[in-house]
Amino acid sequence: MEEIIMSKLLSPVQIAGLDLKNRVVMPPMCMYDVQAEDGLPTSFHHAHYGARAIGGVGLIIQEATAVTPEGRLTKNDLGLWNDAQGQALAKMVSELHQLGTKVGVQLCHAGRKAKDATQPLAPTALDYDDQGSFKTPKEMTLADIEEVKAAFVAAAKRAEAAGYDMLQLHGAHGYLINQFLEPMTNHRQDAYGGSLAARFRFLKEVVAEVKAAVSLPIWVRLSVSSYAQEGNSLADYQTIARWLEELGVACLDISTGGVLPLSPNFPIYGGYQANFSAKIKAAVEIPVTAVGLIKSPELAEYLLQNDQADLIEVGRELIAQPNWPAQAAKQLHDHDFSVYNHSYQRGIGQL
Repeated sequence: MEEIIMSKLLSPVQIAGLDLKNRVVMPPMCMYDVQAEDGLPTSFHHAHYGARAIGGVGLIIQEATAVTPEGRLTKNDLGLWNDAQGQALAKMVSELHQLGTKVGVQLCHAGRKAKDATQPLAPTALDYDDQGSFKTPKEMTLADIEEVKAAFVAAAKRAEAAGYDMLQLHGAHGYLINQFLEPMTNHRQDAYGGSLAARFRFLKEVVAEVKAAVSLPIWVRLSVSSYAQEGNSLADYQTIARWLEELGVACLDISTGGVLPLSPNFPIYGGYQANFSAKIKAAVEIPVTAVGLIKSPELAEYLLQNDQADLIEVGRELIAQPNWPAQAAKQLHDHDFSVYNHSYQRGIGQL
């Protein structure tokens, strides 16, 4: 007789201020499909996110969404720097809510990795690499810093007005916030550079100012390893995690890499970043996510049961299989899980 269980992965949970129907999170993944270069969502975005909502994802975090035009990763990315974008995204958020999922948005400024910017900004005027992949950035003045902080606040207000359930500040993968945090990319000699606390100041002020402006739960994504010896240590990021917890951040999304053009200096395997999540989780009381080649439901369940993370982000597998949560329920013998449309349930039952 088939065992019937309620998996932790697919059980309802209240976490980080949100009531989620399960612990499966679609992480922010850029789709580069804004063809008009206006930051507005297209039919693709509605279909792309809608399919994952129908498939049963508990929380969708919308891809990196720029707070200024010059802060876009590319001209084909979404934006929240004007009200027209906020109104267009509100329609998509409403649709996704109707399909039974919670929705968040990742707010981002790419800094020196803004590929199409006329003049990229960065804490320090350092090239990303010696291949000419990106333009040499301009070192930000104090006025530039104030303008970018204000842009994060304005975008956060638009996100709240659009009906998002949470927002995430992108402090990972070598983008602007991450550039301030890391000693390799921040050589400033003012209040925003030098010690770890000084390099944290930009993120600290963005969090504080956004938190004062909106009531949404604020998450932060961090790259807790740059794969470089001269970068911040894991202990440094445990300290940063505690500082973020003290600021009232609701959840930490743990990733690695992207600051420099370096590959991981360790073997890549399923769940290869979960060990980092576990070590950050040990340093704080707030929830943390795990992400990185978590392809199998069994691995996701293992990470949760062994307290290595509180939420599981499923990226590539959700791109390949929009109904991954439903298939996970089948593999985990979780009969309490149901997709949005019962006809899908009949189809998945035949797999």
